[in-house]
Amino acid sequence: MGQLTLILGGARSGKSTFAERLAAKWSEQVVYVATAEAKDEEMAARIAVHQQKRPSHWQTLELPLGIGAFVRTHPLSGDVVLLDCLTLLVTNVLLAANPDVEAIDEAACHAAVEREITALAAAIAASDAHWIVVSNEVGLGLVPPYPLGRVYRDTLGWANQQLARSATAVYFMLAGIPMRLQPEPNL
Repeated sequence: MGQLTLILGGARSGKSTFAERLAAKWSEQVVYVATAEAKDEEMAARIAVHQQKRPSHWQTLELPLGIGAFVRTHPLSGDVVLLDCLTLLVTNVLLAANPDVEAIDEAACHAAVEREITALAAAIAASDAHWIVVSNEVGLGLVPPYPLGRVYRDTLGWANQQLARSATAVYFMLAGIPMRLQPEPNL
């Protein structure tokens, strides 16, 4: 049964760096699952920085959607699987489920994210690897002023909760400092 370490935090809090250090510490055989898509120059530059930081012997999979389904049909070879990041995976699912961002179908959005996260959680549980999943914590700020932003915040919060429930360890990153969160038993 696969193990899961979930790393949460705000933007630029050190989540990816910490995740990469854990992965390198735990194994030489790392599969890096990237969910970002280079849709503009700024995102392409961010992706390039992440690619340059990773060891060249890590296997990289570019999977913006359908990670659970892919892993079910293509078992991964690494001892550690680093998924960076759930934040963009949820974004990709929401935009695929609701291409008209002016007319939000909240139920359809949540259902699509639920299917994706359920499949991902099942793939993690069925895996022999130790998974590290990076995700933003977006629920600590202001309420987004537009409907898609609110749906995004709510569904990402839900997705984080689902993975945290099955995680072996959950970390919250603040200013580059990892803080391990300990769940209250039996709640």
